[in-house]
Amino acid sequence: MTEPVAEMCERLVKAVNVIMDPETNQTLRLEALKFCEEFKETSSLCIPCGLKLAAKTQPAVIRHFGLQILEHVIKYRWNNMQVNEKVQLKDCAMQLLSTGTSSVLQEESHIKDVLSRITVEMIKREWPQNWPDMLKEMEALTSQGEAQTELVMLILLRLAEDVITFQTLPTQRRRDIQQTLTQNMDSIFTFLMAILHINVEDFRKTVCVDAARVYCRVSVATLNTLAGYIDWVSLAHITNNNCQLLEILCLLLNEPELQLEAAECLLIAISRKGRPDERKPFLLLFGDVAIDVILSAAQSVAPLTIYAGVFYTRRYIFLKRLCQVLCAMGSQLCFLAVSTDIEIPPNLCKYTEALMAFTTHTSHFLKMSTLQTWGALFRHDVLSKDPVILEMAKKYMKTCMTNLIKTGYPSRNDHPSCMYSSVDFDSDEDFHSFSVAQQSDMLRLACRMAPLEAFQIAAEWLQFQITSPVDVGDSTTSSGGLCSMLSPSVTQWDAETIFMECMVGQIFKHLETELPIDASTELLQALLKYETKDPLILSCVLTNTSALFPFVIHRPHLLSLVLDKLFRAVTFETSQNKMVPRTRAVKNVRRHACSSIIRICRDYPDFLPCFDIFYEHTKKLLASDPTITYMEKCSLMEALVLISNQFKDFEKQKAFLDELLAPVVADWTSEDLRLVLATPAMYLSFIGADQVLTEKTREAEAITCNRARLSFCLFVLSGVIKRAKWPSDMEEAKAGGFVVGCTSGGEPIYRNPCTSIFLAMLPNLFVLIRTQISLFLPENMARLSETFSAAHEIMDQEKNVVLGISQPLLDIYDSPVYKSNLERMQGFFATIYDICFHALGNACQSLLQEFYSIEGLTQEISTSVFGTFDHVPDHRLRPMIHILFIHSSRHHLKL
Repeated sequence: MTEPVAEMCERLVKAVNVIMDPETNQTLRLEALKFCEEFKETSSLCIPCGLKLAAKTQPAVIRHFGLQILEHVIKYRWNNMQVNEKVQLKDCAMQLLSTGTSSVLQEESHIKDVLSRITVEMIKREWPQNWPDMLKEMEALTSQGEAQTELVMLILLRLAEDVITFQTLPTQRRRDIQQTLTQNMDSIFTFLMAILHINVEDFRKTVCVDAARVYCRVSVATLNTLAGYIDWVSLAHITNNNCQLLEILCLLLNEPELQLEAAECLLIAISRKGRPDERKPFLLLFGDVAIDVILSAAQSVAPLTIYAGVFYTRRYIFLKRLCQVLCAMGSQLCFLAVSTDIEIPPNLCKYTEALMAFTTHTSHFLKMSTLQTWGALFRHDVLSKDPVILEMAKKYMKTCMTNLIKTGYPSRNDHPSCMYSSVDFDSDEDFHSFSVAQQSDMLRLACRMAPLEAFQIAAEWLQFQITSPVDVGDSTTSSGGLCSMLSPSVTQWDAETIFMECMVGQIFKHLETELPIDASTELLQALLKYETKDPLILSCVLTNTSALFPFVIHRPHLLSLVLDKLFRAVTFETSQNKMVPRTRAVKNVRRHACSSIIRICRDYPDFLPCFDIFYEHTKKLLASDPTITYMEKCSLMEALVLISNQFKDFEKQKAFLDELLAPVVADWTSEDLRLVLATPAMYLSFIGADQVLTEKTREAEAITCNRARLSFCLFVLSGVIKRAKWPSDMEEAKAGGFVVGCTSGGEPIYRNPCTSIFLAMLPNLFVLIRTQISLFLPENMARLSETFSAAHEIMDQEKNVVLGISQPLLDIYDSPVYKSNLERMQGFFATIYDICFHALGNACQSLLQEFYSIEGLTQEISTSVFGTFDHVPDHRLRPMIHILFIHSSRHHLKL
């Protein structure tokens, strides 16, 4: 070794030590780093210094730096080197592979990695033109020991990644190397399979722990290399020799040290696409040997994932990969079973049992991962008729009794699945929303396949819930003796409710002549007798009642009992103190009851009793209970409008609507309100936006009433326009006086019984829109008091919607709803702004020609909506675009 090389190596060693020493100050570290980088860029001693520093006798950090020098030379100086220099460097690199490393278990992984990078960089520049025997030399290296075998595996893997996956070389070189790889793929696969077979056999036979670890390490490296090739080579290489590769991978699933890598290889292979004849050999995985191993792995490893409170991450990852393998097998089966020459595998039962093992696993993630495959099987034209799949559909419905229960929140520790959830989900909201809709879809498919069995499960479950005492659970999650979202009774009721809703819809679609009417009405009667003061449970009871309501058609005597329960729920309270704000759970019950009444009136209007009785009942409720909110009043009025559509008599329905809405129209069109709506300053004063409010006072209550008055009028207007319809049958519409003529194309022109009401309220609606838009002008923004200076800013809940952040789940239902004055004002502005455009949009949809023929409509819209358009903030443009323009353009096309 020449003296300059030795001297430079000494300086480089010192520089590397300075860089790696945590005690070094930043200035010295930067100087040392600059010296090293300049040496790699400019020095003529790079190769001899790199080789000297890479010697096995050097510390690992120095060896790594020396190898980095060599890598830098190959990557950036190779084209400027003489042929003899290239040959010398290549020989030195091969010598490092042969004798320059320690044993498999002792050598540092980063040393192996940089050695493989050096070799691959030379291969990318020289093979096959200038290094035709590269593959033979690699094969010869493996005969020198396990360390060299592992290095060869790393080299072949990195080569495939650079050429195929990441494509980190020029196009022509990439094509040359890929073509050569493809031409030699038979020998490459034969070589890899031989290495895997030898090391796996040695691993199984050896009794020495250290030797077993060596063979295991090489086997893992080989499996990883196979994974890098299986993804893109011809399917023929994967299915050669009667799918020998897939069979070996399946057998390795029972080896704890190798099962994860084997599962990953198997997943890549079984996920490949191709022609049916190319993919048909994959059905061998449904053979006795392969499916027995897969079933055994699926059933035996699950309990071992958590042991003695310790979470085994590797085994859990293996479970995920194995689950993916089963799902990929299902996809291949569904694809191939379409062909008439493909027989359904005789081991389909074992396959579905393995899949069911994951569906019943404690991990919520694993359960949900199987849903798509169950859906494919249940939808399949051929497989869904197989007795095995039919039986599994019944079993799947029974598993839903557990899977639908929302337990295992990652923030808690009250269920075995919590530990899994803490790994899979970032928050309780993520856990709650994960595949909820998809789970319901799969349940509907299963109920469609076995509707009677589905009804039996739902009926027994509901009876159990009705007769079971309420369990509020941990006192820390309940409030005042009432349940919380996490209470055992609530989670059970919620799950049962989802099942019931999914089941009833399928029964009416697929059991037209065998409907279990008697059993269903017994269930409904039991529900109607069930009384609870817990709002969360009552909400579930109402949902079950609505779900079972279609059976009331066959037992009309139950209708009055159903309506009575719903009307009582409209006025539901948990506290006798009317001054205490209602909790969200209580508000949800009341809204739920209103929605159920609307839904019944919408879907079964001709089944309801005499309209006068229903009308008197509703009027009595509206007049006698002062606690009913404006929104609840509006909902009940919408229900009446829906029923009035069954008059099928224009004059009668118009007279009813005029009577029903007379107070609202009178209030909305009053002169004092018009003056308030027309002047921004008066409008802001009317709603209290120009006042400083620090607490709830009489003035604040009066202002709240003013805002509620405006909101009620607008909600009624929008709701009535949306609900009032003419008969869908044209002959009935003609007979009832709803048709006033025909278009030039012969299409009937209808009139809506609420048109006169809308026209009476429209002028002030345009006035309010004009005022609302003008509130964004600087002079009107200045009129806002310091309490409400931020009233026009986007609300937090709107931000969360845009960002996809769901509302917190666990702490909102059992506490009163307190809002600051600013939050209430923000909500008012946003609501009024939206509902104004909803009213216009609903008019576009419901009035059609009558709306577009309004005199001066274009002028009114241009002056109100677009009068001061430039000052409207972006987040307020959405209602204008998505509500008004879409409604109007969609229905204008119909004219």
